[in-house]
Amino acid sequence: MKFVEQYRKGSESFATYLLTGVLVFLGLLIGNFVVLGLAFAIAPNMSLTSGANPFSELETNTQLVLMMLPFVFAFSALLLSVKYIHKRPILSILTARASFDWKRYFLAFTVWMSVLSLFMALTIYTTDTIHWNFNSSTFFMLLAISCVMLPIQTAVEEVFFRGWLLQGIGKRLKHAGLSILFTGIIFGLLHGGNPEVYKIGYGIFAFYILSGIFLGIIAHMDDGLELGMGYHAANNVFASIILTNDWQVFHTDALYMDTSPPSFGWDAILTLAIVQPLFLLVFAKIYKWKNWKERLFGFTPEIESDKMDDLKNDM
Repeated sequence: MKFVEQYRKGSESFATYLLTGVLVFLGLLIGNFVVLGLAFAIAPNMSLTSGANPFSELETNTQLVLMMLPFVFAFSALLLSVKYIHKRPILSILTARASFDWKRYFLAFTVWMSVLSLFMALTIYTTDTIHWNFNSSTFFMLLAISCVMLPIQTAVEEVFFRGWLLQGIGKRLKHAGLSILFTGIIFGLLHGGNPEVYKIGYGIFAFYILSGIFLGIIAHMDDGLELGMGYHAANNVFASIILTNDWQVFHTDALYMDTSPPSFGWDAILTLAIVQPLFLLVFAKIYKWKNWKERLFGFTPEIESDKMDDLKNDM
């Protein structure tokens, strides 16, 4: 059974998806209330008028923990909903394989981390905007926090968009390609609150949406989230512990500081135009992805069967 068809392992209806969506939102909301309570306990005089990051007056590692904590609540709500509302194995929204393939995860993590490091090295060589920023008093705690919290945060996004939502939309549209397109658009638009949008402009939505589509294609063609989760985790861990700036969604005491003004830079353009398509080709070669046209633009036998069942029920 293909990954997009894993919904068949449980009890699926519009009501189950609506209820799960509400519970995940409530989990995120409760997490934010908990975080605000912790923040005020740490800094009673904290102001909530600091824009996208109300914790900017707190120590940077504390900020990172507080910003990531709501994702733990949302993830818990999603996993519990899959198990008890959808009545299906949690593994079914992670992969179509018998077990989660950590080799795939760490391959994608290593490859993308290496490419990002290469981009940074080229920038250091060609400009003077990146500076050494190592702070021994905060870095090692930052490393520990990033290696725990950021993989959870990125896992939440991958499981929600490329797992639960991709399968749910796929069940109703009966078409994997349209499911990937719509989840990519939703993924991109939900990043609208990030400070990068205000600093760079609405063009950054193209990066978010196309990256969401890229990750959706990987999930569908590889029948699992392992590669996408590794890629996504590497992206955020790199931004946390290797290269930071003072205008992104979270600011840390990373090894390097980028002082260049906000822009939709050459690295983002290369990522969309060359690196992500190249990744698809490399992963396709390694994992022997076949029948691209049929899988992305046609109906798989089981989804086609669902479509015919729906037509019979309408007659």
